[in-house]
Amino acid sequence: MKSLKNTIKTSIWIGLCLMLTILGSCKKDDAVNELGKAPTTADVQFTVTPTSSNANIVNFKSTGPGFKAIWDFGNGATAEGVDAQASYPLAGTYTVKLTIVTDGGYASSTKTVVIASTNPAMLTDPAFTTLSGGLSNATGKTWVIDQSQQGHLGVGPIGSQFPDWYQAGPDEKTGTGFYDDEMTFNMNALKYTYANNGTTFANASNAPGIGGPTGSNDPTVNYTPATNLTWLVTTVNGIKYITISNNGFISYYLGVSQYQILSLTNDEMWLRCLDKSNAGNAWYLKLIRKGYVRPVVPPVQKPIQAANLTDDFQNTTTFTWTAENMDYVRSYDNPSKFPVNTSAKVGYYEKRTGSDGQQYGNLNVTMPYRFDLTAKNKIRLKVFLPGGNDFTKVSPTVSIKLQNSLLGGNAWTTQLEVVKTITAAQYNSWVQLEFDFGAYSAQTLYDKIVVQLGGEGHVNPGIFYIDDFEFK
Repeated sequence: MKSLKNTIKTSIWIGLCLMLTILGSCKKDDAVNELGKAPTTADVQFTVTPTSSNANIVNFKSTGPGFKAIWDFGNGATAEGVDAQASYPLAGTYTVKLTIVTDGGYASSTKTVVIASTNPAMLTDPAFTTLSGGLSNATGKTWVIDQSQQGHLGVGPIGSQFPDWYQAGPDEKTGTGFYDDEMTFNMNALKYTYANNGTTFANASNAPGIGGPTGSNDPTVNYTPATNLTWLVTTVNGIKYITISNNGFISYYLGVSQYQILSLTNDEMWLRCLDKSNAGNAWYLKLIRKGYVRPVVPPVQKPIQAANLTDDFQNTTTFTWTAENMDYVRSYDNPSKFPVNTSAKVGYYEKRTGSDGQQYGNLNVTMPYRFDLTAKNKIRLKVFLPGGNDFTKVSPTVSIKLQNSLLGGNAWTTQLEVVKTITAAQYNSWVQLEFDFGAYSAQTLYDKIVVQLGGEGHVNPGIFYIDDFEFK
């Protein structure tokens, strides 16, 4: 009986060991098979079939394994998917590359596609002629960056069609090798010529793609453009694109060769493209025809009238201040309710510290009329300068400027300015100021008021309070 029990125990232990061994073997095999075998070039197979209606339009189909198929059609265009189609309006020999991606890796293979003859009917999109000047223009049309326009270089989120994040100001990139680039589109053989005069302005993240350095700032890269570039206009889902062959690009290097046409005329062009290194970014370029001079349109003058403006920074007013590169709080608790100001609420004005953008912080308002300075030419304002400010770094001054808003960023060049200096004895108390523009009563250009405390041309901080603005 004892012998039988020992035999049963031994059998149970042997059975358990066998089960554990089998389970262990299964897990090991499963782990090996999770990644799968890496594909080889021989696995990358695809068919090439010209369409029956047009031999210059070719269908491609991947017949190998993989969950992703990536195509480079050799004409500057790319695509993804098992089935793809490419257009070849020009006769020539094109190398088509297919890359397949499997769970074990990726591999590529190429085939040569020969297009026997040019199909002029495929070049009838008006964009071909607008970009190049047409077949009769043997030298093609040359385009340059529209450097005088706001937003000639810009960036925004991938989901937008506008440079919401940043727009370069006029001539902002002077000295970077950006503005002397010339891009020539020729309809004959669809030749594209990029002349950069030796240097190219490149995006910091993508600059290594043309031999540039790594870093956080956009570099100017010594670069020799390829000479065998072509271009093509294609329409995908109703959207037109310019595609440059052989990794060619338009002026600012972003590692991409395809540009969405947002607008195109004989003289101006606005393009949008992606960013190879930053998938969430979309970039924008504005170009003009070389030699094009934008016509000067005389601005429409606003009517002229006497100002009638007051703001106690507590009750409703008829206008709204704009805070430019500074911090402003309307209806802030009065820090000192003593004469000359016992108001409960005042305006809080803080000059920021930090980057160069804070040098010219101010409060401003632009009116729908020009000021009649013959009728009203005095502005009054109460100010409070806390003694805790470091007045060796921030100026104890209050400036009122009248500007012509039609001049945009150059409004400062014709501005009228009256500056008042607060003495040390006046710190920590309210001071009533008057800014007299009577000497300029004959002037009729100004529609904008700028209030600036703490001076400008520096990035030192300061905290101030204002109240009871009057221009009436």
